Amino acid sequence: MTPEIGLLLSSRNNPLICVLLFALAAASAAGQSVSTDSIKQLYDQKNWDQIVRQVPASASNTAELDLYRGLALAQLQRWPEAKAALEDGERKDPREERFAVELAGVAYREKHFGEATRDLKRALKLKPDDNYTLNFLGTIYLLRGNMQAALEYWNRVNAPHITRIEEVPQPRLREALLERAIAVAPLSTMRLSDFEMTEAQIGALDVFPVHHWELQPSAQDSYNLTFHSLEDAGFHSSPWTMALSSLRGLPYETIYPSFHNLSWSAINFDSLVRWDSQKRRVFASLSTPLESSPHWRLLAHIDGRDENWNLTNVFTGSSSITTMKRRGVEAGIDIRRVETGRWSWQTGAEFSRRTFGNLRGIAANAGPFFESGNAVEWNAESDYRLLSLSDRRLTVDSSGSASVARFFGAVETTNFARFTGGLHLHWFPQAEGDDYEINSQFRAGAIAGTAPFDEFFTLGVERDDNDLWLRGISATHNGEKGNSPMGRRYALANFELDKVIYHGDFFEVKAGPIFDAGEISDSSGYFGSHGWLWDPGVECKVRVLDTIEVVFSYGHDIRSGRNTFFGAALP
Repeated sequence: MTPEIGLLLSSRNNPLICVLLFALAAASAAGQSVSTDSIKQLYDQKNWDQIVRQVPASASNTAELDLYRGLALAQLQRWPEAKAALEDGERKDPREERFAVELAGVAYREKHFGEATRDLKRALKLKPDDNYTLNFLGTIYLLRGNMQAALEYWNRVNAPHITRIEEVPQPRLREALLERAIAVAPLSTMRLSDFEMTEAQIGALDVFPVHHWELQPSAQDSYNLTFHSLEDAGFHSSPWTMALSSLRGLPYETIYPSFHNLSWSAINFDSLVRWDSQKRRVFASLSTPLESSPHWRLLAHIDGRDENWNLTNVFTGSSSITTMKRRGVEAGIDIRRVETGRWSWQTGAEFSRRTFGNLRGIAANAGPFFESGNAVEWNAESDYRLLSLSDRRLTVDSSGSASVARFFGAVETTNFARFTGGLHLHWFPQAEGDDYEINSQFRAGAIAGTAPFDEFFTLGVERDDNDLWLRGISATHNGEKGNSPMGRRYALANFELDKVIYHGDFFEVKAGPIFDAGEISDSSGYFGSHGWLWDPGVECKVRVLDTIEVVFSYGHDIRSGRNTFFGAALP
């Protein structure tokens, strides 16, 4: 500081000070304005280094200057500094969405896709209809393998445009049937609803156990859609695959002869043959599309059983039913329709006959439950996706069914009806991959009227014959049925968390905790669990060659103290 200026500043009341300060402030404001204009000009000229030199990091920078500094640093690939500059600007002007968008760009270049997603969603809150942001967000979801979420955001800007649809490898399924199953059309915008419909119809054909879709850029804002699949080949399947699928139940005296995609027309035959002396069973089903339409499917089945039951643990109306013989046969036909990608329904009719033997000492008013006779039943069911949070990879599906039947017993004719409903939550907690997977469901049901004993609900783990799994209680003991609670009203909750332990070319191993809770009752008082049952445990799943899944579980029933080890091979 020169002596003259020092003397001037020391004179607080000198009017020249006011003049000088005013001049300096005006010059500073003018300089700031010129600086912003010049920085914009430098940016247009792509003088990134010059911008960084003229706009150093400073709390006194305007938000706009911080933006240009961040953009210039990003062009120089100095990502941490670019991020810091953009964050400084966003703190100064939090209502400006450009900061969030450019921060997403920095995160994207560093392959921090989760961070980029959060930045873009923050930008959308400030400017919901910004085409660039919506396109950017859709692209990131596609890169993370989440096609549904990508379409959800792209559709808001009328994208993506599909140029061509192709299959790799080319399926042997009849071309006309596959074309009808794919609801997405070439030379049009691919809508999320069309993609969901395609997935539902491909699933209904039941000939592609493994498949996925790929979008590949073909031109400006256009894509080719590719269907990658592993196809069931009927009698032409690999002998090893057929043997593994058909003979998976040999450890428990069961085989599953099945042939899918017969005549390359999605005609599927499934069967079960069990020669266990306590519960013999033969089952066969045939399903086929109607009029080569993936919307409609006809299903027919026949099921015959010869079983031994020990009701000591489940029936209080007699103390001597230890070797009850139950024989039965049922046959039915159903029609299923896929209405939309989120809704399908089914209806049909069934005839059944059953006989009961070795009955002794049954209470008089419990007799109708064990009366031999025939029944005719009409049924209907519906499945609907209630919620789909594609960006969070979470779905909630609902299901409901109803049936009415007339039973022609040896003594009297009665009517009964059955109602069931359920919710199923499926969630991949991570943004990509399936390292963790959560399945949780709640189901409930009731039977009105006097139904035969074999129509009752059963809570317990059992292969093939029961899907109301309470994994701490086995439905059989020494091979005989009747070990788990039964009744005409039930509520059941199941939870499982799977963690991938090993993933290889030939098999995958998952394991995690499980928890089941259920209650079942009957107005007669002869059946039921007499309170809630709580069953924690663990489960391990081994997926082999994308063909079968071997499930091992351990469940502990808290109320009874029983432990149950269970294993099954599922398709």
